[in-house]
Amino acid sequence: MNLKEAKEGIEYIVKRIETDDEELDAFLFSLGCYSGEPVTVVSKKRGGCVISVKDSRYSIDNQLAEAILI
Repeated sequence: MNLKEAKEGIEYIVKRIETDDEELDAFLFSLGCYSGEPVTVVSKKRGGCVISVKDSRYSIDNQLAEAILI
């Protein structure tokens, strides 16, 4: 399952990041979003969702949400 399919308000553990883009992988790592880290979907919108990682909130698009497997 990926973050796009996740339910709002439930804490999940990131299993892995599925991308071939090294820049995207490095960007997610800089946000604190990597394997073993808890992540919560705060709200969903048509173009993406708002996630909470390490007491910070980020708005990500659907493509990025699909790359984060939980």
